[in-house]
Amino acid sequence: MDERPGLLTIGQLARRTGLTVRTLRFWSDTGAVPPVSRSPSGYRLYDASSVARVELLRTLRELGFGLDDAGRVLDGQVTVAEVADAHVAALDAQIRSLRMSRAVLSTVSKRGSTTEETALMNRLARLSATQRAQIVDDFKRDVFGSLDVTPQVRERIHALRIDLPDDPTPDQVDAWIELAELVADPGFRARMRRFLELSTPAPGQDDPPGARIWWARQVVNTVAEARDRGISPGTPPAAEVVSGLFRAADLPAVRECLEAGIEAGAERYRGLVARVRGQRSAPDAGDDLRWLAEAIRSA
Repeated sequence: MDERPGLLTIGQLARRTGLTVRTLRFWSDTGAVPPVSRSPSGYRLYDASSVARVELLRTLRELGFGLDDAGRVLDGQVTVAEVADAHVAALDAQIRSLRMSRAVLSTVSKRGSTTEETALMNRLARLSATQRAQIVDDFKRDVFGSLDVTPQVRERIHALRIDLPDDPTPDQVDAWIELAELVADPGFRARMRRFLELSTPAPGQDDPPGARIWWARQVVNTVAEARDRGISPGTPPAAEVVSGLFRAADLPAVRECLEAGIEAGAERYRGLVARVRGQRSAPDAGDDLRWLAEAIRSA
């Protein structure tokens, strides 16, 4: 040491940098911070450039760089920016995966799911965009395929997309899991098919009597106001609400369409689609629709 003033032993380097001797020895053994010399006794010796190298290496490690990548930066083989770009992409992928895991675990916790249900939800959450699109396309083909509609309506159905964004929120993932389970259910598909047959106009024909219940929010708003006033189904004021909404319409046909939508769970489906897309949707109108169904039966 007397012959090479300014050189540091590994212990002195540890005190200078605040790192442990064990860490520095490991970095030295891997070649990330090689000694500049050795003492006559074989001890590793370091200089001022070693201190700077250790500080940069520590910074890179704190940012998540592996020793191999950090060593390539220190040796000038790649720039920090080049490696950082790759790490950003890797971190983004890891964050998406963690969000998926959080959403699945949140759903498991809320439902009290079994092991089999948990495995299914995890698979649904981690499907690729192509696989998710296939689930929706299968649903559309089964439910909408037999409808007698105009080419314009069929084109809109074909263009319908329901998928998660690249960076979904936990609520969007939770909604997707529930929606994927729902649209894969043959019973739900059959109920939705029946409901749409009753509520979708055929080419050249007027809207079915009950269609406007589902496509015009005014109906739900009118019912909600009646319920807020304390009007009960089966009373004269409720009959007046029904008469004002449907006038000379075929009430049995209206009720059939309404009850088909309630049985299908059309409101639940609508709400789930909006949540998956991250859109603000109108509140669930299930209670209002059931009130209306009872009022029509009593009218």
